[in-house]
Amino acid sequence: MLNTKFIKNWIKIKKTLNLKWDNQIYHSLAHSELYSTQTEHNQSIPSSTRVVICGGGLVGTSIAYHLAQLGYKDAILITKNKLGSGSSAYSTGVVGTIKLSTPETLFSKYSANLYQKLENESTNLKYDKVGSLGLATSYDRWYTIKRLLAESKPQGINCELLSVDECLEKFPHLTSDDIEGGLWVPDDGVISVMDYLNYFANQAKKHGIKIIEHCEVKNVLVKETKNGHYHKVRGVKTNLGEIECDIFVNCAGIRARELGKLSEPRVKVPVHSCEHYHSILKPFGIKPNMPVIRDYDSHIYMKYNAGGGLLFGGFEKEAKPIFHESIPKDFENCSLKPDLDHFYPLIKNLVARVPISVDAEIDKVICSAESFTPDTKLIIGESSEIDNYFVAAGTNGDTASLAGGIGKYTAELIAFGETEIQLWPIDIRRFVKLHNNRKFLRDRVRETVGKQYSLKYPTYGMSLYKTGRKLRTSPLYTRLLSHGAVYGEILGYERPLLFDKTLKDFFYEDSGKGTFGKPQWFEKVQEEYTACRKGVAVIDMSSFTKFELKSAGREVVDFLQHICSNDIDCPIGTVVHTGMQNHRGGYENDCSVIQIEPNCFLVISPVTQQTRSIKWLSEHFPEDSGVLMSDVTSLYTAINLLGPKSIELLSELTDESLSKADFPLFTCKEIDVGYASGIRAMRLTHTGEEGFMLYIPTEYSLHVYDTLMEKGKNYGIVNAGYYALRSLRIEKMFAFWGQDLDKRTTPYECNREYRVKLESKDFIGKMALMQLKEQRVRKKFCQFLLEDHNLYQDPWPWGSETIYRNDKFCGYVTSASFGFSLRKQVCLGFVHNFDESTGEKLPLTMEYLTKNAHYEIDIAGKRYKAKINVYPPNLK
Repeated sequence: MLNTKFIKNWIKIKKTLNLKWDNQIYHSLAHSELYSTQTEHNQSIPSSTRVVICGGGLVGTSIAYHLAQLGYKDAILITKNKLGSGSSAYSTGVVGTIKLSTPETLFSKYSANLYQKLENESTNLKYDKVGSLGLATSYDRWYTIKRLLAESKPQGINCELLSVDECLEKFPHLTSDDIEGGLWVPDDGVISVMDYLNYFANQAKKHGIKIIEHCEVKNVLVKETKNGHYHKVRGVKTNLGEIECDIFVNCAGIRARELGKLSEPRVKVPVHSCEHYHSILKPFGIKPNMPVIRDYDSHIYMKYNAGGGLLFGGFEKEAKPIFHESIPKDFENCSLKPDLDHFYPLIKNLVARVPISVDAEIDKVICSAESFTPDTKLIIGESSEIDNYFVAAGTNGDTASLAGGIGKYTAELIAFGETEIQLWPIDIRRFVKLHNNRKFLRDRVRETVGKQYSLKYPTYGMSLYKTGRKLRTSPLYTRLLSHGAVYGEILGYERPLLFDKTLKDFFYEDSGKGTFGKPQWFEKVQEEYTACRKGVAVIDMSSFTKFELKSAGREVVDFLQHICSNDIDCPIGTVVHTGMQNHRGGYENDCSVIQIEPNCFLVISPVTQQTRSIKWLSEHFPEDSGVLMSDVTSLYTAINLLGPKSIELLSELTDESLSKADFPLFTCKEIDVGYASGIRAMRLTHTGEEGFMLYIPTEYSLHVYDTLMEKGKNYGIVNAGYYALRSLRIEKMFAFWGQDLDKRTTPYECNREYRVKLESKDFIGKMALMQLKEQRVRKKFCQFLLEDHNLYQDPWPWGSETIYRNDKFCGYVTSASFGFSLRKQVCLGFVHNFDESTGEKLPLTMEYLTKNAHYEIDIAGKRYKAKINVYPPNLK
């Protein structure tokens, strides 16, 4: 409870606080005397350059700096107003290295190291390495912090757990009666954003990169190639004239989405502005050695402010989106008028955590505009719409932590076309058009701001936001809902996780029902799994991405042969599982390809591949191609009919012979089911069970589903969801792209070399795979069965756990599920052999993998013995 004194102080604040929401704040923060950048404006601009960077904040100048370090001189940074006139001017400068995605953690780690390195090179820069303390005020938060520590240490993050007393030693003014412990990260710190911004800009200029202020982009100019399939940057039209260029970088902060609309085709950059608050308390005796403190459950952070004061801010549970219609043209160099009632819960939480702050006087309440993304992650990479159009946006209020890494890895993408780390979790191609919908973004970011600090319960690959739901649904959605379907969402598509009419809001962190152990739905999923293996079940898998490619002649055959590593030039009706490899031999796509008619193919990929597939296919269309491509995802409802009784059931509903002689495995036929015709039936299930994938014209989907369910009563048919599917595929060691496979994984590393036809054809990546074939792999996809895990008492694995071999770190879990046939927790992941002194990945042998090798999986600091399977086990 807050005392009366605080309430009186708050009323006084509301009445008398002199809110400096004019340019004074900007001038006090942005005009550092340590560095000044003599930039160029109101002059003629170069007619051509190699790279144009649009954005004058910490991110844009970091990109310019890192391009300069790579030797780029032929580049220009342009900014609509002055350098640092956007959200960088109001940044608190807090640098934290532990993030919720691996790329963002590596970005932040690099940023912190860079800031320290530059501090040593320049007497005018300071990285104040005060460390950070993350508080756990509940058992679940304490568990989450222990997971973060277990995942972060192998990435080179210096961190440790602290007891309550040790937390108080770091900052004795904390209320500690509810604290379970803390996460101490000694290398975290604070920077002056404007000092580093100006340093980056000056260094870029010294290396030949031009910086032009008051230069506003009017259009990004594009040239069209490959019969309209492909678009490429050719220049930029500005208020000062046109600049011919090959590469454009959109790092325009809160204006990144609007800038994305200034080209044809438009580039989707799903960010939306929200009010973002922090406040400065006048000095009241705080000591300079105070660490940055994050009180996650109170949604606040705090740090020392000059003279003995305190700066605090937060990520409120429900944010306030702003600039929904458009960002005011003249909105620069100014903060917003704070909504003190909206800010009140954060200051209330501060006083509850640091009681002595009740006597402090508030100097400023600063409300700035920050950009947030629909999934709380950064956006980086080359756009899917236009080649050589790069985006670096959506820092979600964490610019100081991420900017160094953004600069480094964006510069690498521009210079080399790839980076040394895997970027897929933050890749711009993870989105589809709906994510850039303005109304969707407005509602979603209300929720995502608070999720920066919210608890993350296991969802096994599905996002469970409350906003922006029921957008992409199969025709079976309402029918399955009536049967108790519990839905999760991925790429905007609703997918049934399981069926249970008693579960209501079970998966939301504020439901009070989340768990890191045995879930409430365990028995329901077990029933669905059993039906898939021993009876018959249906799973709605309509979310699969489906493309139709065709041509008048053999052009489409030649094209697919060129981009697929397996041989797709097979008889009509053959289902070919194939990878699409990059020049290093890694997986750009993992898909099924079926020639359904002469020179007409259906390409089926995971839902997460939709945008990425379009980019990869269009990028490799030959000039003057006669190949036509259509996205037919919505034209078909996909039902997975699986289980040993599926053949007998389907035989009662179709005239087609389903014997293996007449309908072999991995073939496709057009059949009738009930009264419906034109159904493409494929003899496969994506889980290794008996059964069929039925691709049903949308107008027939309800009829086919109802017919299967009615006739299936005689066979004990059940609805099943993706959690049962997950258990089935993990037990059989089936790797999924985006979870287990990525662009750096080769077929030799995941037991898929049999799908590669090196001898009979040429394809992208062939040369790399030929070389790799003669070498030993440096990582190997394996399965692990936890030997001493208690199903009922221990926390469950769900991905990202660390793997140890003979007490040495050797990899991460990529997927996990309980195996109902194996009767154990089953984890999938890659084993490496790291050189202890250099960290280099050494070649692997079967002897290393299996002989005298004792494996353990670390789940939140506790290690469980694990039995390794290099190949799929035999299931009973």
